[in-house]
Amino acid sequence: MPKTRAQKAEAVSELSQAFKAGKAAVFADFQGMSVQSVTGLRKKLHAEGVDYIVAKKSLMARAAKDAGYEIDFKAMPGMLGAAIAMDDEMAAARIVGTAASEKDSTLKLVGGIFEGNIVDQEFVTKLSKLPSKPQLLTQLLWVLNGPAGAFARLLNAYKEQKEAGAPKAEAPAPAPTPVEAPVEVPAAAPEAPKAEEAAAPEAPAAPEAPAA
Repeated sequence: MPKTRAQKAEAVSELSQAFKAGKAAVFADFQGMSVQSVTGLRKKLHAEGVDYIVAKKSLMARAAKDAGYEIDFKAMPGMLGAAIAMDDEMAAARIVGTAASEKDSTLKLVGGIFEGNIVDQEFVTKLSKLPSKPQLLTQLLWVLNGPAGAFARLLNAYKEQKEAGAPKAEAPAPAPTPVEAPVEVPAAAPEAPKAEEAAAPEAPAAPEAPAA
């Protein structure tokens, strides 16, 4: 039974709000999937905060336009479902991509919205092979706590130890006042003896001859 105008308007409104609130969206062709497979996929998506909405391409186009995206859904093959991630922007692509890679699966990724940009099938396929956001954060923490992080912590510890153990700088002692060497005054030369003192002593007078 075809939807009434009111039902279509409600579907467009629901999709539009989801596109606006979601962090990322993945469009998938689910043609050929069994009801059981679709139900199982929906449960996996819901468990990780991903809404899964099925609608006609014309309604999806209207909803996307209301949310600010011009997407040509008519160019996308098959019957479309939109997986819209509300928490982890990687979750929608990863879960749908995993389901599409299962044996005998007819599910196909055909495009999406990521970080406010319309992306193609190739981009979404590559995105589906990346780890989840928590796993990426764990890997980042491992890198930070790895050799590079250990080296940084070693430098920090050395710096703290150096600051804690360094003695306070003392004011330099004043330089000693230079002592001038005493000037030796040469001793005065001995005075020359006076002429009188220098004269040789007189010879004693000869004794007088006795009188006859």
